[in-house]
Parts: sequence; C-alpha cells; structure tokens
Amino acid sequence: MDQERSMQRATLIVVMTTSFASTFLGSSINLAIPAIAADFTSGAVLISWIVTSYLLASAAFLLPFGSLADIMGRKRLYVIGIFLLGISSLLCVFAPTANILIILRICQGLASSMIFGTGMAILTSAFPPQQRGRVLGLSASATYLGLSLGPFIGGWMTQTLGWRSIFLTVVVISFIACGLAMAKLKGDFKGLGSSKFDMTGSLLYATGLTAFLFGLSSLNSVFFAPFSALAGAILLILFVLYELRNTEPLLNIRIFRDNHRFTFANLSAMINYSAMFAITFVMSLFLQLVYGFPAQTAGLILLAQPVCMAIFSPLAGRISDRKDPGFVAAFGMGLSGLGLIIFIFLSPQFPIWLLVADLMLIGIGVAFFASPNNNAIMGSVSKAFYGVASSSLGTARLIGQALSMAIVTLLTGFFMGNMTLAEAPAGQLLLICRTAFIIFSILSLIGVWASLFSTRPGRQNAASL
Repeated sequence: MDQERSMQRATLIVVMTTSFASTFLGSSINLAIPAIAADFTSGAVLISWIVTSYLLASAAFLLPFGSLADIMGRKRLYVIGIFLLGISSLLCVFAPTANILIILRICQGLASSMIFGTGMAILTSAFPPQQRGRVLGLSASATYLGLSLGPFIGGWMTQTLGWRSIFLTVVVISFIACGLAMAKLKGDFKGLGSSKFDMTGSLLYATGLTAFLFGLSSLNSVFFAPFSALAGAILLILFVLYELRNTEPLLNIRIFRDNHRFTFANLSAMINYSAMFAITFVMSLFLQLVYGFPAQTAGLILLAQPVCMAIFSPLAGRISDRKDPGFVAAFGMGLSGLGLIIFIFLSPQFPIWLLVADLMLIGIGVAFFASPNNNAIMGSVSKAFYGVASSSLGTARLIGQALSMAIVTLLTGFFMGNMTLAEAPAGQLLLICRTAFIIFSILSLIGVWASLFSTRPGRQNAASL
C-alpha cells in the first residue's frame, strides 16, 4: 500500500511538473520575442514563427502520439517526450540563428505533443476513480500556474538574464521530471494494447493540418502558400472521410456527426483559443515596442489576465453545474469579446489602467467560458467516450492556438514584410494590433453563436454514446 501511494505521489508530481513546464514555455517566450528579434536581427515574420512552429508541431502530432501511447505504452512515450523536451530546450540555449531556433522549437512541439497526449491518461490510470477529480484538479492548477507565472518570470528572466535563460529553466525542469519518471513510474499504463495504429489517418491528419496552417500563415511571404493551404484542406477532408470508414480510427469522427452538443462545444473551444491565445504575443509587442516598457514590466501587466482566469474558474465551474454550461460559456465568450473590441482602439495614449482593466475583463470572460465549456463537452458523452472527448478538446485547443498565431503571422507579413521589429514604426505595429483584435472580436461573436447552438439537443444524446 505504501509503495502504491509513493508511486501515485511520484506520478502526480511528474505530471504536474510537465504541465507547468509546457505552459510556462509557451507563455514566457512571448515576452522574449522583441529580445530574440534584436539578438538575431531577423524579420518580424520569421521571428513570429518561433511561437507558431511550436504550436503547429504540437497540434499536428497530439492525436497520433496519443493513439500510439495507448498501443506501445504511455510511460515509454511520456518519458521519451520529457527527455526530448529537455534536449531540444538545451539546444535552444545555444541556437546561433533564428532558423535553427525555429527547427528546435518544432522539436519542442513534438516533445510536448508526446507529453500532452499521455500525461492525463497516466494520471487517470494511476489513481482510483474516487481520487481522480482531486488529482486532475491539481494538475490543472499546475497548468494555470505555468500560464500565470510565465509572462512575469519570462519577462524578468529576459530583462535580467537574457532570453536563453528561459530555455535553460525548462532544461532543468525536464531532466528532473524525466529522472523521477524513470525511477518512480511503474508499468507502461497501456490502454488499447491490441489495437492497430492508424498510420494512414495519422499521415493524413498531420500532413493536412501542417500544410493548411503553414499556407494560411504564409500567404504574404511564400509564393506556394495558397497551394499549401488548399492541399492541406483537401487532405483534412480526406482524413474525415477515411476515419468515418475506419474500424479503428485515430479520431472517432462519428461522435461529431451524431452528437450535436459535443460538436459545437468543441467548435466553440477552438474558436475561443483562436481569438484569445495570441493576445499575450500581440500585447507583449505593444507594451514593449509602443509603450516602451521593459520586458519585466510588460510581463507584470500581462499577469492580470491569467490571474483573473485562475480566480474565477472555480466559480464558473460551479455555476455551470446548476445552469446549462452552454449558456454560461456563451456569456464568458461575450465578456471576452467585449474586451477584444475595446482593444481595437489601442493607441500610444491608451490609459494603462484601462489596459489592465480590459485584460482582467478578458480573463474573467475566459474563465466563464473554459470551465463550463469543458463541462459541456465531457457531459455530452458517456464514460466510454471520455478518452475521445479529452483528446478532441486538447486537439481543439492546440489547433485554435496555432490558428491564432497563424493570423498574427499573416498580418505581420502583410503590414511589415521583411522589416525587423526594431525598424518597424509604431504606426505599423498599431495596425497589426488593431487588425488582429478586429479579427479576434469577430471570432468571439461566432464563438458566442457556437456556444448557444450547443445548448440545442443533438440528434443523439449522451446516454446513447
């Protein structure tokens, strides 16, 4: 019994550590973008790929690695992912050019997809049902902690130790977690060991998503980008058609076809992340390059949004237990959309107190969207489909994040071309910010509709799934 408890504690610590490291890496690097751009003297479009490449690789390989882990053993792939994250982060510390840093960020994205696709499944396998809610809550708190502390710590480290110190921090965390996982985690936590890996579906999905998002974000900078986006869209359509006919699919498409609420709740999640994720990136540029704040101060200001998310998420979750979660999620998306509309009017004279208040409003809106929408997704399926629901939610989140950065990358190329961030006039940076927030505001309105539409009964209820 003591040995089992020790293994459970170690499992919880490892998963919480990697949850923190992955979100910290994503949120902290946004504050370092101006410093990285100055160090490499690269164009703004190329620099934006430092963020986009990580998200794109994570989104493209999350489903394939999650399925592969169920077959070959979750611990094995999880440990490989942690080790690869540590090695790629170490190489990022010594990256001599922006191009090499982008390649290494792709490796980090691959590693993170191994971690994302297996961590929650390992945690669920290690604990009995009556304890899973508590440990999943603790893991979620580590995720929020990384998201909350990332901007402030990343800004402080960039200003005092240099941007490379962010990657060095992830190296230390990754190697500690890897050693603990190898020493303490027992068993492979296999899921569907007798299943066949869907290689065709994996290739169609990963290639299609990569080609589509690359093409979308590069329309202004790469001549074959439109063909890439079109080819990606065709491959994704072929993926859906193939998965509908496959007896052991990578992703159970039928549940989207047959469950109205599940489909629109996932759609609203993807739209929410598409509208919200790049806020930190855009506001980091605005605060440092237009307002002239140092990275540490910018990180402290940006802390307002995730702190409000963490404070109000439990309240939003409790409300969604009593009210229809779709209506609560729509209310949250509406609040966030209002905050995005206010940011359309950003200017060098925009009051700092209003900027902070607006970030808080967006954070409260995201809190009232995220927990209720997760509740809507998980509550729309039976227990047999919890794994599918969790995978689909993670995929929607990463695709939304990658799409958000693809929009910003596209706008950066349109307004700045090959210009470096240091050369960019404040007026052009403001155009990028305002145009991005116009697009994000429109996406939020669409998200409100999707959340409200999810409250309508679908063709098949949760019990039958």
